[in-house]
Amino acid sequence: MNASRNIVCSHCATVNRVSAGRDPLSARCGTCKAPLFEHHPVDADATMYEKQVTRNDIPVLVDVWAPWCGPCRMMAPAYAKAAAELEPDMRLIKLNSDAEPGIAATLGIRGIPTMILFRNGIEQGRVSGAMSTRQIVEWARRHLPST
Repeated sequence: MNASRNIVCSHCATVNRVSAGRDPLSARCGTCKAPLFEHHPVDADATMYEKQVTRNDIPVLVDVWAPWCGPCRMMAPAYAKAAAELEPDMRLIKLNSDAEPGIAATLGIRGIPTMILFRNGIEQGRVSGAMSTRQIVEWARRHLPST
């Protein structure tokens, strides 16, 4: 049985060990003291993206978007509401493809918005196009492997 899990801080990208018996919603970063979960997506640069995807023991849902994209802007409130529903079991991050074109290219992004679900750094699923909060939550939960 796993006694703890690693949670990456959404503010400073420090990897924090959270005990299994502890309420993750009350946990704070050991470095910057910010709450580890705030029920909203994390805006990620390259460093934050890499840490969140590869070092979290919880699944990470990435929304690849751009500021000029109408469907991306339309989906943003639904994605924010999905974060409030999916945390602390999943981390939701937003990756601006204009600001991070190298990562977008590595991910093979052809259209936005695109959501990619990672677990332990491995892609579990992806979908393109704007979705409602309910669709995002259901899609994310459906694409997680059984544990």
